[in-house]
Amino acid sequence: MQEVLKGIKVLDFGRYIAGPYTATLLGDFGAEVIRVERVRGSEDRYTSPLTDKGEGALWMQVGRNKKSLTLNPLKPEGREIAHKLVATADVISVNLPEESLHQMGLDYETLCSVKPDIILSLATTFGTTGPYAGRLGFDSVGQAMSGAMHLTGDADEPMRSMATYADFGTALANAFGIMMALRERDRSGRGQVVESNLLTTALTFINSMLIEQGITAPDRVAQGNRSQLCGPGDVFKTQDGWVFAMVIGDPLFRRWVELMGEPEWLDDPRFGSDQSRGDNGAILSERTARWCAGRTTQEVIDLLEAARIPAAPVLTPQQALDDPHVREARILRDQDYPGLPKPAKVAEPVVRLSRTPGELRDRPPLLGEHTDQILESLGYQPEQIADLREKRIV
Repeated sequence: MQEVLKGIKVLDFGRYIAGPYTATLLGDFGAEVIRVERVRGSEDRYTSPLTDKGEGALWMQVGRNKKSLTLNPLKPEGREIAHKLVATADVISVNLPEESLHQMGLDYETLCSVKPDIILSLATTFGTTGPYAGRLGFDSVGQAMSGAMHLTGDADEPMRSMATYADFGTALANAFGIMMALRERDRSGRGQVVESNLLTTALTFINSMLIEQGITAPDRVAQGNRSQLCGPGDVFKTQDGWVFAMVIGDPLFRRWVELMGEPEWLDDPRFGSDQSRGDNGAILSERTARWCAGRTTQEVIDLLEAARIPAAPVLTPQQALDDPHVREARILRDQDYPGLPKPAKVAEPVVRLSRTPGELRDRPPLLGEHTDQILESLGYQPEQIADLREKRIV
């Protein structure tokens, strides 16, 4: 099987999610990815620790299909090694402040002096222009400033999403941009900067609500799990759990009315369109809640599926791991790692190609596992590597 990105070399100088996961996506499809870490290890290696050495759940996800090189590019000898690596690479993935890039010699101008056709993938919090360009931040900063947090939870308390979608969305956007930059480089022979940021990603994901606000100014507030734009769309308690169901569009609403036994609601002006159903969603949610309360989760799901109304049980993380579809569709794969008491359940590549699929070839590396191998490929002798290690450069 031909790996799509075989022959492409990526240097991952990222931290946490947006930068590292960008490189992970490329590695899944065959790129050679070298993770350049701090000598003591980067923060994302130790998030939600699972092993006696502290490697954590996030590392199991973003560290796969990579080699690990420990390096301090803030020291002159470390910067020299970094630039030797850059000369062999196609893509540099970073999510560091501009000041740090200059200190490490990873700013685009310096990179181009080493490798003129290099592609720099840059993930930031606010972008590289505007009054907030130099500020630091995490996923929830994008959620908070996009309006999404205001519209999530209850009206009296904003709520962030536990799913770090601004981070992972930014990584997906940058991986997409890198593919376009590689395609363009094939034609022109020139590299470029690929840049996305957490705020832009979060604003993009909620853009339709911002468009509405800019034109009609409804000044929406959070209303729990109930949909703002259609109805019923909510989470409903059953005899043994919870179910999410959403009705959008007239055909679905007609099927829901028939299932509820409320035919007169088809001619009720309160429910004449998706938006009016959203505006009066509390009534529709209350009726659905009464219908669900006397049934088990499975009974509710079966009846809604028979009526072709989209619905799903609200699963705990353990129930998600145990779900038969998740298992049979092979969405999660067992991956061993030294020190884990049992294999980690790691998500397969998020996009599937029919002829040239991505795959989880290699477990995440141990800290510095490939340092000697990588340095030797750059011409360093064993005694030189030992000296670099003694100086804490690698």
